[in-house]
Amino acid sequence: MIRTLPTLPTLPTLLLGFLLAASTRMVTAAPAEIIIVVGAGGKDEYAQEFAASAELWVESATSDGKKVTRIGPPQGKAKDAPEDREVLSKAIATAAEEKESPLWIVLIGHGTFDGRTSKFNLRGRDVSAAELAKWLAPVKRPLAVVNCSSASGAFINELSGRDRVIVTATRSGYEHNYSRFGKYLAEVISESDIDLDKDGQTSLLEAFLEASSRTAEFYDTESRLATEHALIDDNGDGFGTPADWFRGARAVKRPKKGSATPDGRNTSRFVLARKGEKRELSKDFLEQRGELEGRIEALREKKKDLEEDAYYAQLETLMVELAKLYERSAATK
Repeated sequence: MIRTLPTLPTLPTLLLGFLLAASTRMVTAAPAEIIIVVGAGGKDEYAQEFAASAELWVESATSDGKKVTRIGPPQGKAKDAPEDREVLSKAIATAAEEKESPLWIVLIGHGTFDGRTSKFNLRGRDVSAAELAKWLAPVKRPLAVVNCSSASGAFINELSGRDRVIVTATRSGYEHNYSRFGKYLAEVISESDIDLDKDGQTSLLEAFLEASSRTAEFYDTESRLATEHALIDDNGDGFGTPADWFRGARAVKRPKKGSATPDGRNTSRFVLARKGEKRELSKDFLEQRGELEGRIEALREKKKDLEEDAYYAQLETLMVELAKLYERSAATK
């Protein structure tokens, strides 16, 4: 039997307003700044691929007028120029002065892990996960760190935190073979065909899921044992979530340990290149919407323990509150 929600005099109008607003919303969204770091390529084939991936990231970010800082090859390097790790450290320190708009850091290249320390390979001295964590400590703005390198999984343990999204190409430091995930992620980061929630934007979550799918398809097609399993962590518990734990854009599984909040909701708020209406949303609006979405997610988790009528009654109340929030936001523009 198909169950319909009870109707209230204002409910159709409110829900329609919510749906229309959701279809054009800007979430915590397009970054005001993105730092793209290309590591040491080693072989020419890798260097060329890393450079091509970086160009795709730059193209997507600049299409929305965002500030782009690019570090590493194929850019030339003067004899007395500072090392890439020093340039990266200073770029992060400068970015930390901004407190509101999102910051993305994308690492493209190779990584290493010696059983204790995970590093991203740069020209000159490498940068470890612990060093990057120290540099990022002053950053208070919403942050997404996307590490597309091999052996990157251990970066989650060091970088996980509040208002942070961490994406890694592998689930541990021991997956140290060349990673294809980064290539696929660069290709789909602003691809409109992978908009799972039909909000008119391609979020980092949707790109992560699609890139993971393409990575798995490669290994299946080539009849190879997969040597990389990408993860996201966005709830600060340090336990990453793989793509196969999602049904659509919602995580339906979670680790036995760690936060009761599944990963994915915060990742869906990061959008590299906005499409359609580019209406800025206030910090107050974003906070209220985040709180309501969190309550909706918590209610969904309790669905199996509630009577059907009680569940839908509570869901209706929250959806109406969310619709009213969008309605008030639209009225102030």
